[in-house]
Amino acid sequence: MDDRAMVRQAFAVDTRETFDRRVDEQAAALRRAIRDGDFDGDGFAVGLEVECYAVDDDGKLTTVPEPLFEASGRTREIGRHNVELNSTPRPFDPEGIATQASELREAVADLRDDAAAVDADARIITDGMWTIPPSEGSRAYLGAITEADGIIVADNMQPKPRYHAIDNALVDHAGGTIPLPVPGTDASFPTILVESLTTSIQPHLQIPDVAAFPTYFNAAIRTLGPVVALSTNSPFLPADLYTTVDDPAELDAATPHELRVPVFEGTVNSAGYQKAGCPADIDAPTDIIDRVVDDWTCGPFLHDWEQTTRDDPYWEFRHKYGTYWRWVRGIVGDDASTDAGEKPVGGGTLRIEYRPLPTQPTVEDTLALHWLVVGLLRGLVAADHPLTELAWVDARESFYNAVEDGLDAELHWVTADGESTTDHDVIYEELFSLAERGLREQGLSAADAADCIAPIRARWERGLTPSQWKKARVREALADGDSLAGAIESMQQAYYHLSQRGEPFAEW
Repeated sequence: MDDRAMVRQAFAVDTRETFDRRVDEQAAALRRAIRDGDFDGDGFAVGLEVECYAVDDDGKLTTVPEPLFEASGRTREIGRHNVELNSTPRPFDPEGIATQASELREAVADLRDDAAAVDADARIITDGMWTIPPSEGSRAYLGAITEADGIIVADNMQPKPRYHAIDNALVDHAGGTIPLPVPGTDASFPTILVESLTTSIQPHLQIPDVAAFPTYFNAAIRTLGPVVALSTNSPFLPADLYTTVDDPAELDAATPHELRVPVFEGTVNSAGYQKAGCPADIDAPTDIIDRVVDDWTCGPFLHDWEQTTRDDPYWEFRHKYGTYWRWVRGIVGDDASTDAGEKPVGGGTLRIEYRPLPTQPTVEDTLALHWLVVGLLRGLVAADHPLTELAWVDARESFYNAVEDGLDAELHWVTADGESTTDHDVIYEELFSLAERGLREQGLSAADAADCIAPIRARWERGLTPSQWKKARVREALADGDSLAGAIESMQQAYYHLSQRGEPFAEW
């Protein structure tokens, strides 16, 4: 079956029926396995995904050279300009932390070296959103499609039939057009490739005690606002997408600090179903299974069509949760805390995937944010902290406030004494203390725990995040008489050169 035939078959009624039946069956097996203890692990473990993009020597978006994907640990993302680095999951202990840090530093350095060796003009960027358009312009690049027999193929999307099946399903349910509902533009596209504007990091924390999983999951939701406020790094689109801007200063004031979130939500939710958003609390570990089953089926695909001999009893279920884009997500995975083969057949562990964070300026910033997240979740539960008493609606509001206003956002918190507060000094004093507590729980010394998160704590002490820096640079350029396009490009070029030095953002 060729790729187009495979995409077409994904829309067949019998495909959806078979897919949904398999998802139901696999979900039932997962629920039984979770209740039987097959997903209890032997220890905490951590993992990390880091998305990057490629630009040419002029800073314009470009295709990632194909030979770069031959190395292990690198995977294709939706756009041809995207590449994702996947760390090896490690036990959450001092040795695992050190190994994962060394691995990421080496992986980014090797990726950049390989890119330069393959194509002297290729550069790999760690950033939350690209803003210098490709040579043909953003609309032309993002909107380029080939259509035949009712199937669209986005020319600059990675040639994976599963991606194209999901794309066609979303576009079809959105009425044939994907909007970009953010300040300053009325752009729309015939494909969801516009979502590839965004790049992110996803820390993973494996929870060994399944019974405790809901506590960690619900605590994670309540950390979204304060953590996102520290991490914001995507306030602008490529300037050629701004079509309704009369006053660039007004755009600067109106655009969210983490524009990545409304871009992603606005595109994938345009089909009329909530595919991305802040998840509700869970009461039981099996709730994460039920929610995937209940989610709208988007681009069903069958294991039989994959050219692989790998046996996976939950393949269709995993495919479906791959389109369940909540900002905190429960993942069914292998046990990374022990040697392979020690878990029962069909078993594994549950882990939390923390998804709202933009890719950071440097490897050191990325690692510090990673350790902050996993340390904070571990510390909250170890301390039996009452943050989970914060109302869900307040946690959700904190998150979207942080997306909009960054460090200036109104944030909601419950202190160790059970008091509600919006005082940033109180919130961040506890947040950093709890993150260090969680790292110490996993064997780090007090000094090493503090060092792990120091680059992010420095942002708070300095009162400056990457998005604030970007906005300030654009304002300065506008004040000097630059056009909006010129101001955004000069900011992006300065960001690129500073990020390549490797020093944490707070030292810029």
